[in-house]
Amino acid sequence: MRAIAYRKYGLPDVLELRQIEKPTPKDNEILLKVHAVSLNASDWEFLTATPAYIRTIGFFKPKYSILGSDVAGLVETVGKGVEAFKPGDAVFGDTLMHGMGGFAEYVCVPEDALVSKPASLSFEEASTLPQSGGVALQGLRDKGEIQPGYKVLINGAGGGSGTFSIQIAKVFGAEVTGVDGTEKLDVMRSVGADHVVDYTQEDFTKIGQRYDLILDLVAHRSIFDLKRALSSGGIYVLVGGSVPRILQTVLLGPLISKMGSKKMGMLLHRQNTKDLKFILELIRSKKVVPVIDRTYALHDVPEALRYLGEGHAKGKVVITL
Repeated sequence: MRAIAYRKYGLPDVLELRQIEKPTPKDNEILLKVHAVSLNASDWEFLTATPAYIRTIGFFKPKYSILGSDVAGLVETVGKGVEAFKPGDAVFGDTLMHGMGGFAEYVCVPEDALVSKPASLSFEEASTLPQSGGVALQGLRDKGEIQPGYKVLINGAGGGSGTFSIQIAKVFGAEVTGVDGTEKLDVMRSVGADHVVDYTQEDFTKIGQRYDLILDLVAHRSIFDLKRALSSGGIYVLVGGSVPRILQTVLLGPLISKMGSKKMGMLLHRQNTKDLKFILELIRSKKVVPVIDRTYALHDVPEALRYLGEGHAKGKVVITL
């Protein structure tokens, strides 16, 4: 089968199109014929070994040679212990905690990491949901404790998780401000942002507005600046960003939370099919719509990752097979 693989950390140039043996599913796994796989920030981080802790998974070289974790496709074969699915079923899910492997024609996935894909949803659309939708839901509902009427700011709102976050925050009845670059202002408005801030022109921590919840997908500002932008009793949730800001939040967030009324911490996203089914219901009811910026063929994965890594993606980037 064809796969995009790599042997060393680096930029997209280290990725190669190879012919490798088709994998064999274990007892609890299905062999998925991949129809679509969406890109995530985690793919870029595992490729380039940033943040630095990625190297702990494979310090000198990558532990897993094939990236891509949010997959959608058809069940090819099943392990002898699989009961929920049969060959020919359309499914989708997240393989991040199971070795990834989605940038290939076939990948083995544990049965409990998958859900059925409704006919109304394309494979491309389904592949956008697991990580980006899960991060948005857990960051807002679980860690952020969102409530109707909250003033919510989403930093990095024009990307994959960001476009889901805007829509999910609106479902919960929030007033939403999206922050991103100039080229992403329109996409933030198109998915329901009440206000948009161009970070190249304004610093949202200095404009005097206070927010009940800040979901930070691309943290680059000091935790003390972010604390200033929170209202009394407000919550700051870091999802991703630079290593110094992640460390600052992990080390100082609990202390700040203990000393005052504002809570500051980091989301540790854990994929589960219950949340995935919740998001799927929002899709079915048309309260949330996947935003796909571009699609690429398998052999164009390096170009797609470069586009994502340079910060251009407006919504999701998807590989189609």
